Amino acid sequence: MNDKNITHKILSPLVIVAALGYFVDIYDLLLFAVEREDSLKDILKLQFGSLTDDELKNKNAFYGNQLLNWQMGGMLFGGIFWGILGDKKGRLSVLFGSILTYSIANILNGMITSVEQYATLRFVSGFGLAGELGAGITLVSETMSKEKRGIGTMIVATVGVFGAVVAGFMGDVIQNWRHSFYLGGAMGLALLVLRIGVSESGMFSVLHQKEISKGNFFLLFTSTQRIKKYLSIIFVAVPVWYVMGTLVFFSPELSVELGLQKGEITPGKAIMFAYTGITIGDLISGFMSQYLRSRKKTLLFFLVLTVIGCVLYFLFGGYSKNIFYAIIVFIGFATGYWAVFISTAAELFGTNIRSTATTTVPNFVRSSTILISVLLAGISAITSNKIEATIITGAIVIGAGLYALFQLEETFGKELDYTE
Repeated sequence: MNDKNITHKILSPLVIVAALGYFVDIYDLLLFAVEREDSLKDILKLQFGSLTDDELKNKNAFYGNQLLNWQMGGMLFGGIFWGILGDKKGRLSVLFGSILTYSIANILNGMITSVEQYATLRFVSGFGLAGELGAGITLVSETMSKEKRGIGTMIVATVGVFGAVVAGFMGDVIQNWRHSFYLGGAMGLALLVLRIGVSESGMFSVLHQKEISKGNFFLLFTSTQRIKKYLSIIFVAVPVWYVMGTLVFFSPELSVELGLQKGEITPGKAIMFAYTGITIGDLISGFMSQYLRSRKKTLLFFLVLTVIGCVLYFLFGGYSKNIFYAIIVFIGFATGYWAVFISTAAELFGTNIRSTATTTVPNFVRSSTILISVLLAGISAITSNKIEATIITGAIVIGAGLYALFQLEETFGKELDYTE
């Protein structure tokens, strides 16, 4: 590909649009976690009438888990759909379609009156949210020089995860949960205007003219090497969603099990503090991978920090509310290797399946919360101790992540203009 299609600018219009797109993506993704308790409380009362406090608590926890699974299930299917579309029709078509889908779904989410409607729109929203990150990172990776693309993806990830901090903050500021969903949808629609000035990837434009298989999802599984790379990069990041989908998402319940009083820990603040840590972590991990000229060493460092963070969570999380939130910040920082992870995913595969891989990988990671919840439920049934089961689940997930990391090749500075 001609070098004129490569930019050496760090803050190009594409990076800015991709970063803001991921900001809205994460804001909307975590919006459900922030508004879970309040929204379900209203919907359950509306649908089932008066409930006792215990009935409301049990139904809230049950449906909260079910709705999270519906959202992640949507992301699983959406990741495959948008990834293939990105390789067949272009990365920009995914940006437009995914943003429009989740924006409309979130606006409608503010109008629901039943759990069934909630589940449907969480699935549709998840389906739409699945395309944003992969398309943005693929575009940035293919249009920036190999020396600077790590900084570009770092900016996208850092700005993006800050959307969760804002979601947590707005969850406490906006009293009506319906208005939070309206705001999220409106931000997505506003983002579509910015997308107009973004150009398609030069690598894709050249490839599009060639007679070669594009967006073939099954191509990822036609060689042992590709299967190994694909599964390994997924398992490397699953610990992030064990932390976020279990330790942070259910922090109000787990904090009580650890010894704190009910109501001391709120989901909005837990998410805000966790993603404050992740934002800093993404920034540091991005710079670290550039300084070390190694994605693998950086990933290893942050996975070790994740182990330390989990140990602190279970040993000292029950001492006080302030200590709990401080640990949440640290554990968020430890899992702030998402920028390096997604850069690695984009660098592992050829241009003809890069969008497919880069879009499906993070969504398979996010959807792993379904398997994690099944694993946790199974272990809980055996041990009948929620904290012990959560610890065992974490040990399995993080152990698998560390093993998978050592199966990956180093991708820093890798030339991306090739096909599978």
